[in-house]
Amino acid sequence: MSNRAAETDQAATVPRARTYEGGPGAGLVTEKGTTRIEDVVVAKIAGVAAREMSGVYAMGGGAARALSSVRGIVGVDESVTQGVSVEVGERQAAVDLDLVVEYGMAIPDLAGAVRKNVINAVERMCGLEVTEVNIRVDDVHLPEQDRDRDSAKNRGQDTGSEPRVQ
Repeated sequence: MSNRAAETDQAATVPRARTYEGGPGAGLVTEKGTTRIEDVVVAKIAGVAAREMSGVYAMGGGAARALSSVRGIVGVDESVTQGVSVEVGERQAAVDLDLVVEYGMAIPDLAGAVRKNVINAVERMCGLEVTEVNIRVDDVHLPEQDRDRDSAKNRGQDTGSEPRVQ
């Protein structure tokens, strides 16, 4: 097995970003083979990229968030794919996101920033063309929700966020 980087006197490095010749998806199907990226990989990348944006409080619909809080009680971490649904083809991907936004955020601006960040992350890391990122805002997180939960915790009431020891 030969090292092509050594043959051409180039340093062997791990690429950090993907540049495309022929557009996104062009490197996934070649004459030497096919690269298949599973849905869960794209969902994780999209979930992390969406959560990176300031103003995104949580992800997932009400039932998914309730189930996640129960998981948190028993010590299971929140899934980065919560609130993310994807469809992945050979060269393209479509992403659906369910968001809870912080009160006071301009929702159209936040949605645009989330969309751009998700597209950039998926296209850069996977080489897939992202055809669409659909965003559904399920709820708005109000600052007093945190204050109410903290004051109940300070009074010794069970808020459902921690198991009670008796």
